[in-house]
Amino acid sequence: MRPPRMSSVIERRLLVNYRVDPEIAVSMMPPTMRPHLVNGWAVAGICLVRLGQFRPRGLPGWVGLRTENAAHRIAVEWDGPQGQSSGVYISRRDSNSLINILAGGRLFPGEHSAARFDVRETPQDLHVAYHTRDETISVSVDVGTTERFQGSELFADLAQASAFFQQGSAGYSATRGGHRLDGLELHTDAWQIEPVDIHSVRSTIFDDPNRFPPGTAELDCALLMRQVPVTWRPLESLDVKDAPATAV
Repeated sequence: MRPPRMSSVIERRLLVNYRVDPEIAVSMMPPTMRPHLVNGWAVAGICLVRLGQFRPRGLPGWVGLRTENAAHRIAVEWDGPQGQSSGVYISRRDSNSLINILAGGRLFPGEHSAARFDVRETPQDLHVAYHTRDETISVSVDVGTTERFQGSELFADLAQASAFFQQGSAGYSATRGGHRLDGLELHTDAWQIEPVDIHSVRSTIFDDPNRFPPGTAELDCALLMRQVPVTWRPLESLDVKDAPATAV
């Protein structure tokens, strides 16, 4: 049975982005993919997203779920039947939703692991933290709203950053078997992104010198989406042997 298209509202989507040494990035993705480089850097990061009204397309919003989720991802390119494609490779998805954990990879694409989230937000400030139940990943991010996009070495301005991430709306995520990538594509007619100032970021992944020796992963920028209605379209799975099983 073909997985259904899903609808939801992105109540909040925080993209925390790093500049990563391309050689390090290559070692963390399937061999059929390559980093999508920007100014000579690979682009990796953490997506912290709260979805509201998550339900099969066509059902009313009030029946949908509200979930907190996280994904570790790298911007990638690959060659397909239609030529070169671009999107993101997602090495791990985490969620506070039991339904996402049980149904992900079965009823709809994307296997999730269990995590506990701590979220505090005002119109000006946002704190999102989580740790996984298996105690392998811990993340804590604090940002504040701002009118100016500044400090990035990847993107010259907000419009360039927005276009880059909108282009990468197709995501392929690792599965526990290691021989298949689940595919999911985000669609919206209301794409909107805003800059935020980073107050602090802690990550057991990106702060780990064994994964990222000094100078190979540098915090670059963070971007925020709020109250954006979206549709999630399943993509054909990709058969990939020896796909990395650990997070970015």
